[in-house]
Amino acid sequence: VQLVESGGGLVQAEGSLRLSCEVSGFSFDDYAIGWFRQAPGQEREGIACISNQDHSTFYADSVKGRFTISSDNAKKTVYLQMNSLKPEDTAVYYCAAVHILVVAQAKNNRWAVRWDYWGQGTQVSVSS
Repeated sequence: VQLVESGGGLVQAEGSLRLSCEVSGFSFDDYAIGWFRQAPGQEREGIACISNQDHSTFYADSVKGRFTISSDNAKKTVYLQMNSLKPEDTAVYYCAAVHILVVAQAKNNRWAVRWDYWGQGTQVSVSS
């Protein structure tokens, strides 16, 4: 099983980046993919989630309206389009996978479930 993030980098405030999470080793359509981030000294935060079965999405308030999560089932890749970036978005961004039934049962507690698989992370830095 592999989740490989890419697309991070340094960008100025109000700029954009698109992160990718390429998945292999499990049934992509049966899983939800979430994006998380962790800034130095802070707890990990779940920010966006997509079901690869019906492409339903969920966003944390901190990114709603600025970030968009999408998936390409044929490419087994999930994207996170990040617009209007702010310095406080600076963090290491991770993608993770969990079975869609687990997320469906968790409902509003989706970030608290045990996500099965994780990528290695990609650094996003936003300068002011």
